[in-house]
Amino acid sequence: MKEKLTTIRLSVDLDKELEKLASLKDTDKSKLIRDFIIIGIKEKKLQEALLLYTRRKVSIAKAARLAEISLWEMMEIVAERKIAMPYGIRELEEDLKGLKE
Repeated sequence: MKEKLTTIRLSVDLDKELEKLASLKDTDKSKLIRDFIIIGIKEKKLQEALLLYTRRKVSIAKAARLAEISLWEMMEIVAERKIAMPYGIRELEEDLKGLKE
């Protein structure tokens, strides 16, 4: 994997919090920040997919693909977050199409 150097500005307080967490996890601050970014990207993808799903722009299968998780994981998340699951012919057709891919 290629790496690229990116710099960010942090408040002194945030930097201190990162130092504490890195120390507790026995890791360096850079790795901790990378881990947070990876987690944040995954969560942002999930949020965007759920938003499209709740607005009925995509089926639950398509939302799962956008979030890069399985259909079953997406269904569990939708249930956990008590998101209504609108389901009709269009959604069924999209889900069947998604399963074939």
